[in-house]
Amino acid sequence: MTVNSSPEPAPVLGAAHLQRLDAVLADTDRLLADAYPGDAGTRQPVHTVYIPADRCVPALPAEWGEQALAAATAQGSLTDLAGQVGLDAKLAAAVVPLVEAKLRDEPIEDLRLDFEDGYGVRSDTEEDGHAVQAAAAVADAVAAGTAPPFVGIRFKSFEAATRARGVRTLDLFLAGLLAAGELPDGLVLTLPKVSTVEQVEAMVYTCQRLEETHGLEPGRLRFEVQVETPQLILAANGTVPAAQLIHRGQGRVLALHYGTYDYSDSVQIAAEYQSMEHPAADYAKAVMQVAAAGTGVRLSDGSTNILPLGTPEEIRSAWQLHARLVRRSLARGFYQGWDLHPAQLPTRFLATYAFYREGFDAAARRLDTYVRKQEGTVLDEPATARALARFVHRGLLCGALTETEIEQGTGLTGVELAALAHPKAAASPTKEKVR
Repeated sequence: MTVNSSPEPAPVLGAAHLQRLDAVLADTDRLLADAYPGDAGTRQPVHTVYIPADRCVPALPAEWGEQALAAATAQGSLTDLAGQVGLDAKLAAAVVPLVEAKLRDEPIEDLRLDFEDGYGVRSDTEEDGHAVQAAAAVADAVAAGTAPPFVGIRFKSFEAATRARGVRTLDLFLAGLLAAGELPDGLVLTLPKVSTVEQVEAMVYTCQRLEETHGLEPGRLRFEVQVETPQLILAANGTVPAAQLIHRGQGRVLALHYGTYDYSDSVQIAAEYQSMEHPAADYAKAVMQVAAAGTGVRLSDGSTNILPLGTPEEIRSAWQLHARLVRRSLARGFYQGWDLHPAQLPTRFLATYAFYREGFDAAARRLDTYVRKQEGTVLDEPATARALARFVHRGLLCGALTETEIEQGTGLTGVELAALAHPKAAASPTKEKVR
């Protein structure tokens, strides 16, 4: 028998080679660490409610909750509505009590006081007064414990015709909030009708000046960008400003929100066919999704202007449409949308809670198999395990699932689930969280 006396194989690339690679890839390492930190794993509201700024009162969320419940019971009950929008009896039995409690306790998760399209053009004196009143209403609601977790304003855009008015309204609103105390933790500012990266940079500069003047911590003021123009999807030079603005926003861009009707009008879609599910809308949102991937910037779909009002048939049709669109957005990775009327809240929460509860059992089984390192019918790897964990974690944060049932189904505590869903955030606990 011949014994192989060849030497054991040994690597030939040593420390010097690795040092060279580290030097060559240093910029790439910094880019990936700084520009693509991943989602922070904190709560994202499932919707944003827009109301004209002059209609804000501290009791508004409770009033919307009461109106939402009344709208549902006027047509039968929440259980009847659940059936009308496609929930079977078992799923409805699990979801309806959660939705009813939600509409009583926290009907609005994110409230935006609108000084833009929903407010219109007023005299400077009138808008000045409403900016001050809006700040007082928000401060009073925060002090009384009735404010939604997230609240703020949408001021007028930085286009030439409205720039001065938008800046003044923002300035007055923030001054009013600070006069009443500290800024709310969930403060959100919305910059609409963005067409260029330079407008975002101008907002960054505005935030810096406001922070310096009011003695705020640098970076305290952050904002959402509304994607309402095709120029933000594809610029004249062939670049994608939606991607650039995130990285030139100096960490201040919270989210990209799709504006259904302004965008549809900009690409000349006939009014009858303007919709969140038009192919032009899907294309814009796909670009937004790729631009935001890995950055920690959240996404929000837009709204439908078909409201559940009118005859019973019109109401039922509008509810079915809204529930289907909410479900469609969730399935496509847009976990937030806009609501414009109290009667849209029942279907927002029915569709959202049903989405997570329908998928929970299968996700829990796969997570349990993955964590226990057992064989199952699906060969999950770290990427799919993260996706499963993120799905369940989102269900927990929005109230569709409880920690008890998650631990029973997956064997994971809430902390363990969050760490699996968002490993980068778990590895950097001191890093500033988004929302």
